[in-house]
Amino acid sequence: MLTEHGSLTLVHMELVLLFILLPVAAASGWWLAKRNTALSDTSTRNSRDFSADYFKGLNLLLNEQPDKAIDVFVKMLQVDNDTVETHLALGNLFRSRGEGDRAIRIHQNLIARPTLSKKQRALALFELSQDYLRAGLLGRAETLFLELVEQGAYRAESLEKLLDIYQQEKAWEKAIDVARRYEYIAGKRMNLEVAHFYCELGDGLYASGELRSAMKMVRRALNVDRRCVRATLLQASVEKTRGDCKAVIKSLKQVEKQDPRFLPEIVAPLLACYQSLGKAAEAERYLGYLSTEYDGITPLLGLADLLRQRGNEREASERIAKSLSERPSVRGLEHLIELHLTNSEGVARENLLILKGLTRRLLEEKLPYRCGHCGFKVKILQWRCPACKDWASIRPVQGVIGE
Repeated sequence: MLTEHGSLTLVHMELVLLFILLPVAAASGWWLAKRNTALSDTSTRNSRDFSADYFKGLNLLLNEQPDKAIDVFVKMLQVDNDTVETHLALGNLFRSRGEGDRAIRIHQNLIARPTLSKKQRALALFELSQDYLRAGLLGRAETLFLELVEQGAYRAESLEKLLDIYQQEKAWEKAIDVARRYEYIAGKRMNLEVAHFYCELGDGLYASGELRSAMKMVRRALNVDRRCVRATLLQASVEKTRGDCKAVIKSLKQVEKQDPRFLPEIVAPLLACYQSLGKAAEAERYLGYLSTEYDGITPLLGLADLLRQRGNEREASERIAKSLSERPSVRGLEHLIELHLTNSEGVARENLLILKGLTRRLLEEKLPYRCGHCGFKVKILQWRCPACKDWASIRPVQGVIGE
C-alpha cells in the first residue's frame, strides 16, 4: 500500500515524466518523418533504440530511481533548435522545485553542445548562473554573470544578480560600482541603495576607530541621498565620539527635515548632549516644539523627563494626559502612571502598580519597528529588511502600542 509520501513521490515522477516524454515523442516523430526512404533501415534501428531507451527510463522511474531515469531521458532528448527550449524549461523546473543539482546538470549539458547559437548559449549561461546563485555557489555565479555582462547579453539582469551577490558578501565597494552600472543600463535610480552602501562602509570604519574615513563615507552618502537618515545618525555618532556635542545637536536636528518618522531615534542622544552642555532649557524648547508639530510620543516623554528633573511633575503629568486624550499611547500611559506613583499610597498605589505591570508586559511583547514594504517586525532598528531585503523600509511603529 502506498503511503502519502509514496503517493506524492509518484505524482512528482509522473509530472517529470510527462514534462520530458511529450517533447521527446514529438521530436522523435519529426526526426523519423524527415528521414529519406533510402535510410529506412537506419530509421527503424534508431526507432528501436528510442523505444528501448524509453522503456528503460520508464522502468527506472517506476522503480523509484528518478536520478537514473532523468539521465536516460535527457540523453534521449538530443539538443537541437527544436529541443533547446525543452532543456531550458526542464532545468528551470528543477531549480524552482529546489533540485539545484539536477538543474545545474541539465544546463551544463546544454552549454557543452557546440550546435548552440550565440543567443541560445547566452540564455543557457544565464540560467546556469541562476542555478549557482540559488545553490549558494556565489563565486561561480559571479564569474558567469560577469562573463554575460562583458558579452553584452542579459546585462541588466546579470548586473541585478551581481548586486544581490555583493550585498550577500558585504562587498560594498563592488556593490556601489555595479549599482551605478545597473542604474545606467536599466534606467533605475539607485541613490537610496548606494547611500546605504556608503553607510555600511562608514559603519565598519567607525567600528574600527577610523573616524576621519568614516566621515568621508558619511559625506559621500549624503551627497548621493541628502535624505539619508542613517548617514546623519552615523555622523552624529562620530561627532559624539570626538566629544563635539554642539555638532551632534546640529546633525541630529537635520533628521526632522529628512524624515520625521525617525525623530524617536534622536531624542535620547539629543538629551544627553544638551545636558552635558548645561542647556536643559534649550532642550525643553526643542522637544516641546517636536511634540507639538509631529505625531509620536517619544519627544513628549523626553520633555516630561526634563520637567520632572527640575521638580515640575505636575506640568509633565498634564502634558502627557493631554496628549493621551488626543493620541492614546501605551508608552504615554506607563509614563503617566510612573509620575503618579510617587504621590500615591495605599490601595491607589497598589492599583497603579497593577496597571504599570500590565503596560510593561504589553510593551515588552511588542516589536517597535516594522517594514513599510512587507510588514516584517523587528526589535531593533535595522536599515535593511531581513525579509524583503528593501533598504530604509523599516521604521518606528506608529499607533497605540508604538509612537
